[in-house]
Parts: sequence; C-alpha cells; structure tokens
Amino acid sequence: MADSAPPTTLSDRDRALLRHMVATLAYRGGKALRGAPEGFGDIQPPGVKNTPRVLLAHVGDLLEWARRFCAGDEDAFTIATPGTWDEEVTRFFAALDALDRAAQSPDPMPASLERLFQAPIADALTHIGQIALLRRIAGAPVLGESYRKAEIVAGRVGPDQAVPGREFALDRGAIWRDPSGN
Repeated sequence: MADSAPPTTLSDRDRALLRHMVATLAYRGGKALRGAPEGFGDIQPPGVKNTPRVLLAHVGDLLEWARRFCAGDEDAFTIATPGTWDEEVTRFFAALDALDRAAQSPDPMPASLERLFQAPIADALTHIGQIALLRRIAGAPVLGESYRKAEIVAGRVGPDQAVPGREFALDRGAIWRDPSGN
C-alpha cells in the first residue's frame, strides 16, 4: 500500500485477526514479564542500549499508538517517560486491553491491518523478544515453546494467561518439557 493511498476500514475478519495479534502479544509478553527477578527492569548488560523497563515503556508507546492508529490517526506516536517496572507492566496490559476494545468497537476503523502489523505490532513483538533475551542474560530465562500450540484466545489480554503447553527444555539434550510432568 502506497503512503498516499487512503486506508480502508477493517473488515470483521481483519478485526478478528487484529484481536488475535493483540492476544498473542499478551501471551508472549506475559510470559516474558512474569516472574522477572527483582531489579530486572533496570539491568543493562554491556553493549545493551536500553534496559528492559525502557523497552517495555516503548512497547506501551507502540500499543497506545496502535489504538490511535485504529481511530485513523497513524501519525499520533508519542513517547512517554518510562515509569517503574511495575508501572510499565501495568501499562502494557492496560494498553493491550484498550487496543483489543478498539478492535471490537462497531465504529468504523479507518486503519490498514497491514500497516498496523508492519509498524506497531511487529515492533512490539520484536521488543518483547528482546526482553525475553535479557531475561536469559539476567539468569532468569523464559522457556521457548511451540507457540502454534499455545492457548492464545482473542480477548485474553491481561496478565493471567494460559499455562504454557509444550515448552522447550533449557538444555539441548532434551527437546520438550511437559509442565504436567508426563
């Protein structure tokens, strides 16, 4: 889509896909944020530009931009001053909830799903991955999993997410860790 082309109103299918993207961010983000060690938000390993807290604040900015984007204002990106780690975690889930509510609204949504994905959604996923990597560097790794089997449900955008189903083991000798012990 060229920059000069006007965005089209999202179809019901596009809205459903957007809601699934938002739920995916909640699931993956929740996994990266849950159980973070004390002080994790401010670690800064050598060579790393941004702390996890600053990255998470940027994700909050992206999600708030995505919500405004859905209302037709794709140029409304703002940069908030990062709060504490706990404040940014709360903001992350609140922004996901606001974006999910915008996707459910019966009001016309003059946005392009492609642009929403290529800019705020994909960028947010990238930064959630960086936070997960920083968890590993901090000695509190987040286990990978078969995300295609994850219980990701549109509308489930808060901190309470489904228990991971099939996670990868940390050591290379074992491939899966089944949380049920089987």
